[in-house]
Amino acid sequence: MSGAPLPSGKLPTALLSEILGMDTPSPPELLLPPRLGEDAGVIALADGALVVAGDPVTMTGADVGAHAVLVNANDIAVTGVRPRWFLATILLPEGIAEDEIRALYAGMRRALKKHNILLVGGHSEITASVRQTVVSGHMLGFSPDGAFLCTADIDPGDVIVQIGAAPVEGAAVLANEAGAAEGSVAPGLWHAARTALDEPGISVVEAALGAQALGARALHDPTEGGLSAGLYEMAEAAGLELQIERDAVLWFEPGTALCATLGADPWGALASGALLAAFPAQRAEAACQALGKDGYLAAIIAHAAPGAGVRFKDGPPLQRFERDEVLRVLPSA
Repeated sequence: MSGAPLPSGKLPTALLSEILGMDTPSPPELLLPPRLGEDAGVIALADGALVVAGDPVTMTGADVGAHAVLVNANDIAVTGVRPRWFLATILLPEGIAEDEIRALYAGMRRALKKHNILLVGGHSEITASVRQTVVSGHMLGFSPDGAFLCTADIDPGDVIVQIGAAPVEGAAVLANEAGAAEGSVAPGLWHAARTALDEPGISVVEAALGAQALGARALHDPTEGGLSAGLYEMAEAAGLELQIERDAVLWFEPGTALCATLGADPWGALASGALLAAFPAQRAEAACQALGKDGYLAAIIAHAAPGAGVRFKDGPPLQRFERDEVLRVLPSA
């Protein structure tokens, strides 16, 4: 037990594991309880299963309403279920203008409409407890047949396919929050980073549902902590080792350029917009080809084997970041 103060960001893995381990055995209706590496929970209903997830957006003021919709929708989609209903608790800082609030809701509603998701509830208030707007979202989906995917369902011999480049979300947050770096990055890359939430975007909903249809055994949405955290979470959930093909990883150049300028490691930078999918080895190449035909970047980047942890195939372990690199380098974090 330690009384030392913790930095901002996700809870340390050991502490989170300890907290989750305090729970009593799950009742039978809780099909997927809170677990390390799982993005959602699943509750049995008489005619199917309800899939639920929650995520706050705390690190950017750039269209934070839309951002919250997308990251929460991703958490449902990685179970192989389409997101359908959204709730948001919106905490606004003192001094905010009405037009800013209207803009937040307009962005949120555009994202909801684009993905055919309904806003069904929530709460909004202005409070001295926050310095910038915080949107804590909750998303729900429904599986009529009760079927869903778990991050833990990876088998030895499976391969991990990365769908979409990283760090798209990291690029957008850095470009919108660290304006002083603009002159150090090529104008085209800077513009691409600033608009990355729109193009290529951070939604993986359709990619996840497509991967499930192609035979994915497990899906995971890397977010805070970057690709590194996402891969470690998959490995821990499945109780396996992941061996990475270093040169196969798909990088988003505007994101890596900004990371280099600001001294951040892209492996540990916000990675929404990328998707990690576990496939049986014999199905992976065909899945990559099919995803490519649908317009997605896709590549086999890792192999699952007995063991624990994440390492490069040529030997060293992948660095694990206890704090997201975007949080670390932003002056306001």
